[in-house]
Amino acid sequence: MSWRERLPAVRGRLAFDAPLAPFTWLRAGGAADVLFLPHDVEDLAAFLEGLDPGVPILVLGAGSNTLVRDGGVEGVVVRLGRAFGAVTAQGERVRAGAASLDLQLARTAAAAGVGGLEFYTGVPGTVGGALAMNAGCYGAETRDVLIEAEALDRQGRRRVLKTLDMGFSYRRADAAEGMIFINALFQGRCEPAEAVTARMAEITARREATQPIREKTGGSTFKNPILPDGTQGSAWRLVDAAGWRGKPFGRAMMSPQHANFLINAAGASAAELEGLGEAVRASVREQFGVELVWEVRRVGRPGDPPQDA
Repeated sequence: MSWRERLPAVRGRLAFDAPLAPFTWLRAGGAADVLFLPHDVEDLAAFLEGLDPGVPILVLGAGSNTLVRDGGVEGVVVRLGRAFGAVTAQGERVRAGAASLDLQLARTAAAAGVGGLEFYTGVPGTVGGALAMNAGCYGAETRDVLIEAEALDRQGRRRVLKTLDMGFSYRRADAAEGMIFINALFQGRCEPAEAVTARMAEITARREATQPIREKTGGSTFKNPILPDGTQGSAWRLVDAAGWRGKPFGRAMMSPQHANFLINAAGASAAELEGLGEAVRASVREQFGVELVWEVRRVGRPGDPPQDA
């Protein structure tokens, strides 16, 4: 009997061989061996407690920075739904479910007259994803505003992680390994709602003017690197200087609007998209001696090799 035939009983939904491309912004990739949509926290905890510990688990949020490879994802993919999406203001603090969108977090804070969280307007994805990768933009990051995060471990036990427990670094949280975040508490500051909303509008306008937000993209493809002279570099400048802005690669390309955004231009496979990223990395390495590191999360089993660029 396979592990798929021995899954714990759930109150949510289990789907076998479930396509994942519709759940990602890049709209590419294969299927999950099993997709689990838990009914609530207790359903998820019971499932984790009863699941064979040898079965891999992957959490998929909004899929805004995830590339699912064409061979699909081994094990169970967990996607949190409405029961994990509440956002409430509590004085100068805001508690947000892991499935809530970062934009919802920012809007709820603004409506309550809480400032300091408006940068989430410019962060695509969910709160759970923001915790897992220390998401941020325009000079602010998740670690700057997080008080604590609540998570379930692989055995379904609840854990409360303070900011120092998270192991935050640039676009990474060490504590995310083996944990499924379910909610988080953020610290803001009291400000007039009009002032917070105005800053949100500025962020939105800047993002729309500089990023291809209406394309099939995965957000920033590469992390900003440290240059050979020890200074902080810009990934988009290196990609642009290497000649990849707007250059086709099969059915994929780096955005003409923002050179660090990977675009699924015409039904590209995940292999084409990843192949483009690796070709860009090789060019930047050869021309400038800089090793670009993927910021887009690549998951799953490889499929067929990419078509010729």
